[in-house]
Amino acid sequence: MTAHYHAVVWIDHHEARIIHFSADASEETIVHPAHPPRHLHHTVGSAAGTHLAGEPEFYRRVASALAEAQEILVAGPSTAKTEFVKYLHRHAPPLLDRVVGVETVAPVTDHRLLAEARDFFIKADRMRSQRG
Repeated sequence: MTAHYHAVVWIDHHEARIIHFSADASEETIVHPAHPPRHLHHTVGSAAGTHLAGEPEFYRRVASALAEAQEILVAGPSTAKTEFVKYLHRHAPPLLDRVVGVETVAPVTDHRLLAEARDFFIKADRMRSQRG
C-alpha cells in the first residue's frame, strides 16, 4: 500500500471501511469483526438494558490498518465510532493523537465517503493555524 497522509474510517459493529487517500489517489481496506453481532440492543426492560460493545480484537485490527495515517477522520452511524475512539484512548494513544475528527455519517458509498472526507480535511486545514 502506498503511504497516504490522510485516512477516513467508516465504522459500525459489522465492518470498518478504511480509505487512505491523497488529493488524487485512494486505497481501501475492509475489516470485519471475527464475531459480528446479530442484535446490538437488548429489548426494553431487559436485565442489561444497554447495547453490546464491539470486540476489542476488531478495534485492534482497525487501529493497525490506520497505523500509517497521519490524520484520521472517524465516521459512522452508531456508537461503534465512539467505542473505537475509547479503545484508542486506552490502547493506542499515539494513534488517537492523529484523530482530527469524529463525525456521524449514515451508510454511504465509498465514493461519497471519500468525497466527504476530502472536504472535511480541506475545511479542517483552513481552521488550523498556519505556520509561516
